[in-house]
Order: sequence, then structure tokens, then C-alpha cells
Amino acid sequence: MATTSFTKKMLGLHTVKPDVPSPLGNGKPGFAKKLKLAPSKSKRKDIPEGLWTKCGKCGTMVFDKEWDENLKVCPYCQYHSPIGARERIHSLVETCTFEEMDAGMTSVDMLEFTGVASYKSKLEDYQKSTGLKDAVVTGICRMGEHRAGLGVMDFSFLGGSMGSVVGEKLTRLIERATEKELPLIIVSTSGGARMYEGMFSLMQMAKTCAALAYHAKARLPYISVLTHPTTAGVMASYASVGDLILAEPGAMIGFAGPRVIKDTTQAELPPGFQTAEFLLDRGLIDAIIPRKELKSRLIEYLGFLTVGRVRAPLPAPE
Repeated sequence: MATTSFTKKMLGLHTVKPDVPSPLGNGKPGFAKKLKLAPSKSKRKDIPEGLWTKCGKCGTMVFDKEWDENLKVCPYCQYHSPIGARERIHSLVETCTFEEMDAGMTSVDMLEFTGVASYKSKLEDYQKSTGLKDAVVTGICRMGEHRAGLGVMDFSFLGGSMGSVVGEKLTRLIERATEKELPLIIVSTSGGARMYEGMFSLMQMAKTCAALAYHAKARLPYISVLTHPTTAGVMASYASVGDLILAEPGAMIGFAGPRVIKDTTQAELPPGFQTAEFLLDRGLIDAIIPRKELKSRLIEYLGFLTVGRVRAPLPAPE
């Protein structure tokens, strides 16, 4: 008996009650209560937050340092996770050469739109969570030996939707690049026009394309970079009229969603018809470039597109 008790203690087991007599009254034991595991202290330590990131495609856990060094591209499946506008700019331009334009421009709730939440409150929430005033950051920068106008959209601000501020900032960037005789690069990611602003958002499609027409008339290059996702009004306007149209691997590119297209056309759609790879095969885009190679390839393209043109002088170092 002592040996049994000792063994149970060693295994961390204990009984709740002794054997229960048989209800038949024959003196034989009926059944015994199941043994329960005694609570034990686990030696496993919880992994602190902020050290690992889970890939959105293959589910592999990637060390945060490696994730950031790889520009948020999974080293195992090469999935290109969305990246913020500031991070994108930092990965593309030479250090301390980005001169931001119209940084304080903010949207106005002209229609006094109210749904589940008011448009004004949504703007305030996204400005606090992203640190941006709106869904695009614009400015003049240097890539390699080339000065260029650069606009980068951020999907984390209201889905990268194009409202009056996005359209106005991009138009001013295009006009500044035309005035300074600079090439232009716009990195797009958007769910389309911002319906909180009604017709004012749709007007930005015509406004940005008109500015790009003057830029083209001055024989200045415009490179459009499409990232995941680029859809609707943005894709139907300035994103699709570049002299060179580039895309990131796996980016979703299109005008409407697959369900809407299927219901409208009443036709079976080919698999992956809105991916960058599908569109490259059919000539809509010119090249698919991994994120880590984008800067070097843009410098190469700028050199080719501006050959024979006198470059704008680089600013003198301070």
C-alpha cells in the first residue's frame, strides 16, 4: 500500500475518493473514481509579443528582425505583405533626400456623411492609428543619381481610397515634376474612389489624368508601380496610364471584384485573372519586380528613360 501511494505521488496523481462499494451489496468493489493529474507548474515560457510575425500566406513564423530586413516579404513563400508609405519611401530613396510636399493637407467632410460612424470620426481615427494625414505621401526625392517626383499610397488609411486630398496631392506632385522637368513615380495601392466624398472623389480621376497628359506632353517619363491591391477608380485612372507599368508579385489588380464581374458578364472567369502574373502574360503590365529589387530597377529605368535629357542639378549638401 505504501508503495502504491509513493508511486502515485511520484507520478503527480491522486484519487478523489476511495473505491465505491458495489450497489449489489455483495461486498465486492463497484468502481473507482478516475485518477486526476495533479496541477503542475509548466516550465514553458510564453513568447513575448513583437518578436515574431506570421506570414499571411504560408503561416510560417518569421523573426521580426528578418521580416523587417526583408521588407516584409516572407523568406519562405515570397509573399509580399502590405507595407506602409513611409517604409516604402525609406526603401526606395537615398537617405535624407525626400522632400515631402503638402504634408498638412487633410480631408473635409463636405457631405456630412454619417453611416455606422461619421466620416469625420473615421478620419480622426485613421490619422491617429497611421500617423498620416491621408492615404498618400508625396514629395521630391533622389534615387541613385536621379531626382524624381515620388508619390506613395498607403492602404492602411481607409483602404487607400482616393478622396479630394489624395487627388489634389498627386496632381500637385505631377505639376511640380512637370515644372522641374523631373521623371515621376507613383506607387499605388487602393480600394478605389472614396465614396464618403461622393462626386468629389470621382472628379479626382479626371484631374490626375489631365495633369499626367501635360506631363507626357513635356516628354517626361512616368512610371506606375502597382501593389496589392490596386483596384477600381485608381486603377481606372492614373495607375494604368504610365509609360512603364510595374507590379509586385501576386498583386491583385483590377477594376471590380470577381463576384461583380461574374454577375455582370454572366461568364466563367479564369482562375487568377486579377493577379499581376495573369496581366503580365496578356500585356497589361510591363514587368513584375520583387520588392527588394524595386529600387535598383527603378534607377535603371530612370537612366534609360531620361537618356539625352539634361538632368536637374542635385541640391548642394548642407
